[in-house]
Amino acid sequence: MVIGQTDREWIEQQVRRAGFDLAGVAAVPAKGTAANVESSDRFAAWVASGHAGEMEWLKRLNTAGELIRGDLCRPIPWARSVVVCAINYNANAPLSIDEAPSGTGWIARYAWSGHPDDVSRGGDYHDALPAKLRAIEQDLCGRFGPDLQTRCYVDTGPIVERDYAQRAGIGWIGKNTCVLNQDLGSWLLLGVIITSLELAVDAWTLPAADRCGTCTRCIDACPTNALTPRQMDASRCISYLTIEKKGPIEESLRAPMGRHVFGCDICQDVCPWNRRAPTAASDILPARPELVNPPLEWLASMDGPTFNRTFRGSPLERTGRRRLHRNVAIAMGNSGDPAHAPRLREWAEGEDPVLAEAAQWALDRLEE
Repeated sequence: MVIGQTDREWIEQQVRRAGFDLAGVAAVPAKGTAANVESSDRFAAWVASGHAGEMEWLKRLNTAGELIRGDLCRPIPWARSVVVCAINYNANAPLSIDEAPSGTGWIARYAWSGHPDDVSRGGDYHDALPAKLRAIEQDLCGRFGPDLQTRCYVDTGPIVERDYAQRAGIGWIGKNTCVLNQDLGSWLLLGVIITSLELAVDAWTLPAADRCGTCTRCIDACPTNALTPRQMDASRCISYLTIEKKGPIEESLRAPMGRHVFGCDICQDVCPWNRRAPTAASDILPARPELVNPPLEWLASMDGPTFNRTFRGSPLERTGRRRLHRNVAIAMGNSGDPAHAPRLREWAEGEDPVLAEAAQWALDRLEE
């Protein structure tokens, strides 16, 4: 089914009515076209370079031995367009680069949401956004008929969402690899609806213009040197190290991690486009004050039931207590505060080998 500009504008209107701040529709580049080959080759080169680290799902191959991601025509042959939905999650709270109370860690801004006593009051955006996308899917089927094919994803599908966000005019891909919008900055969570609707030429949207200019603040500020312009070595990124990385973290990267215990916002906090970014209007992901600059000892004291109760419905739930405590141990070592030594000695003598090794490293660092 081919749709024109009026239909595209209607779709974008439904996305905003569903509670998203930004909406756009992008055409899927046809197989073999320059745009298709370029995006496929770029993703394949990134994976081949080892920049995906241990994230094996990014490296999955189809039966022909081709990467499933990077070319939407491979996993979903009927895909003709992508509805891109973006929501602002910027909370009115301190930045990671602001002066912080002594003995505190940092949890990434997107993970401040969730309510331990009522998961319906906001939590992991992977759980909160799909319901909105499914409501939009129903609207699409009601307008375009039962033959319409759709599929929605929030970070879970075989699609590079940022590429389509740029093609849909949502924003450009900044030098920190985040999608940047000149009005909302980069505090954006993306959801996509893949459809069989083909866009007529008059319905195409111009890709968002790149407005990073000569600025390199994000690259210069990255403590682990994970960034080159518009490309990230995920294996060096603090977000990857604290969330995705299993087992021990490379020693040379531990000191640069500073006080980060879950994710990292540095490359966004220093971005000039985020200086005027508005606070989120939606309350779908309300920030929990206790997760802003949380005390390291509070996080360290959590046993299994306490961790599960505190982070039920939160992004931290997926990472788990053991990995969080590994990160807390490193942050304690970086704090320079000998008051953390008793907890670190307890962990260093414990049964978890990864935590014990991280705790011993932290103790040695405190002694230095």
